[in-house]
Amino acid sequence: MSRWLFLPVAAVSALLAAPATAAPLKPSRISVVIRGSGPDVILIPGLSASRGVWNGTVAAVPGYRYHLVQVAGFAGTPAAGNASGRVAGPVADEIARYIAASRLGRPALVGHSMGGSIALMVGARHPQVAGRVMVVDMLPSPARPFGVPPAAMKPLARLIGGEMEGADRLRRDFKSLVGRFGNSDWLESRSDAGVVGRSLEELLSTDLGPELPRMRAPLTVVYACSARLVNACGPVSRAYISAYSKRPSTKLVRIERSGHTIMWDQPAAFQAELRRFLAGR
Repeated sequence: MSRWLFLPVAAVSALLAAPATAAPLKPSRISVVIRGSGPDVILIPGLSASRGVWNGTVAAVPGYRYHLVQVAGFAGTPAAGNASGRVAGPVADEIARYIAASRLGRPALVGHSMGGSIALMVGARHPQVAGRVMVVDMLPSPARPFGVPPAAMKPLARLIGGEMEGADRLRRDFKSLVGRFGNSDWLESRSDAGVVGRSLEELLSTDLGPELPRMRAPLTVVYACSARLVNACGPVSRAYISAYSKRPSTKLVRIERSGHTIMWDQPAAFQAELRRFLAGR
């Protein structure tokens, strides 16, 4: 074979042997807005919330590249990939794919409420992508404080989720209940009722406790003790200690006189803990 014929054959062989370029991620369950520069931090809002709940935090703690997640169907956004089926678990999988596709290199994840559950799912189910995880006011099994095991909670969760999906009044009542313990403005009434209802059903019937040992990333849990429930601070702390006992290295931080949305109710205290967390302390 002449060398002139050999060269194109070799070139074609090299192309065939080369690894295929990964297809760009086209997320359908989340959208992401990036702000700032520095080490990467993923911020995940809670049930029905907008990514805007993190605006004050981003402004107060500069020096990082924040990836603000919006769950499709919440806060007036189209349901898109969340239009049917479970929400939190598939969203966690999509965030893991986003981290890998963006080559972020084990970023920190911070999630509030349902966003905290999603952050735990990413850390436990995709341990190779999470650098460290902070959960803001969320237990691995949200139904446990009611004394009901998640398995037994499933029929009730399905009923509550279905009612939430079909009744504006029930969603208003839910917001009013949250408002008794702190600011409830983060609960967006413009959210898709189906996405909210199915998310709530999924959360109430989920127990991530057995998955905690799979996590490789350091885990910090910041939780609230409401000024309106001062006498319950002891039981609340014991509930968090028990809930995260399967991960003994978990750092638990109680924020006094705060409602559920700690970054709004006690911003200075939350920002101080976030700085410590991001610095690895």
